[in-house]
Amino acid sequence: MATYLFVTFAITAILGFPIWAVLTTSSFVALGFASNTPLIVVVQRMFTATDSFPSLAVPLFMVAGNLMETGGISRRLINFCNSVLGWLPGGLGMAAILTCMFFAAISGSGPATVAAIGGIMIPEMEKAGYDKSFSAALMSVAGAIGVIIPPSIPMVNFGVVGSVSIATLFAAGFGPGILVGISLMIVTFITAKKNGYGEKVKQKFSIANVAREFIKAFWALLMPVIILGGIYGGIFTPTEAAAVAVIYGFLVGLVIHRELKITRIPELFMAAGKSTAMVMMIIASASGFGWILTSARIPDVIASAMLGVSTSKIVILLLINILLLIVGCLMETTAAIIILTPIFLPIVTQLGVDPVHFGIIMVVNLAIGMSTPPLGVNLFVGCGIAKISIEQITKAIIWLLVANIIALFIITYIPSISMFIPKLMGLTA
Repeated sequence: MATYLFVTFAITAILGFPIWAVLTTSSFVALGFASNTPLIVVVQRMFTATDSFPSLAVPLFMVAGNLMETGGISRRLINFCNSVLGWLPGGLGMAAILTCMFFAAISGSGPATVAAIGGIMIPEMEKAGYDKSFSAALMSVAGAIGVIIPPSIPMVNFGVVGSVSIATLFAAGFGPGILVGISLMIVTFITAKKNGYGEKVKQKFSIANVAREFIKAFWALLMPVIILGGIYGGIFTPTEAAAVAVIYGFLVGLVIHRELKITRIPELFMAAGKSTAMVMMIIASASGFGWILTSARIPDVIASAMLGVSTSKIVILLLINILLLIVGCLMETTAAIIILTPIFLPIVTQLGVDPVHFGIIMVVNLAIGMSTPPLGVNLFVGCGIAKISIEQITKAIIWLLVANIIALFIITYIPSISMFIPKLMGLTA
């Protein structure tokens, strides 16, 4: 069964099938040719994977992100962050990163963060003298913070597959998200100072200006407080929080900022529907694929092989990180989480790694994959906005990726970065 599964996977992937078609075809071929199990079992597994209450958060956060983008929230966040950091060398780039961190606490999606913030910031950075390729690369990498700082769609997926508390995963994402943001700001500061980026738009720091922009961005900044405060205050679940985010985004954009037009609502729903359909199809197909992996005892074989190399937690985590970084370049985040979580989670828990901490390691790894070629979805969004080729953006992204990988290994080997806030809140022992 394993032979049929992986040979079909390789052939269909080389032929350029969409990832959901690769996974589904591999599952049907493996089951049809190497098992007496009825093929309908795969379909049943696919349906069960999508028929869950936590999964409802995915489309809701998609809609919320679209409402934020069109309702005037993105621009107000950018102006506020620029008032705080715009006086520093590379201040506009660092403001873009900080804006991505704030927007991450609203959207839960990497591509949505790149589109919402990059659509405004890439042209602005180019006008300020930044290299176009660097601007697009920066926004592509910084946009991945959208899935590290909660709420996060990949964390929802990991929580469902690994039976891990989604609320605890959300709490654990703050420290790593901030660390990744700071690491990118350091690279931006050094690069801008070296090349003179943004010198002609550098502004003086003014408390009055910060206060003025804070007031304008107040409703945008209040949204994460309401969403996350509601979750940890026990008022609503993460899935219900996504619904609250939609209602809040709608009211702020329509009534307070008055930039959201009723005529655009169908367009927003259609865009969110298309994105959700893609994600849910991948979840369904990956679930059937993962069930066959488990039936063929492939996770046990991989676990035995890895533990045969070493029983050291440090070495095993290093091997898993390297594998996840490679997988992130080649596979969509949702599919990777659903397929690999049942393989790796038992191994690391056996070695004493907290499942919540491992969930963060996995999400950060795959977030890096969103901005690495050949399949980094954030790269394609960034290239589309800047109107440059994938080759141009790849050259500009190297040092930003190095910073991300350094942050990843710090997060991996210093668990307190992830676990401090959950322990402080009493969500874990």
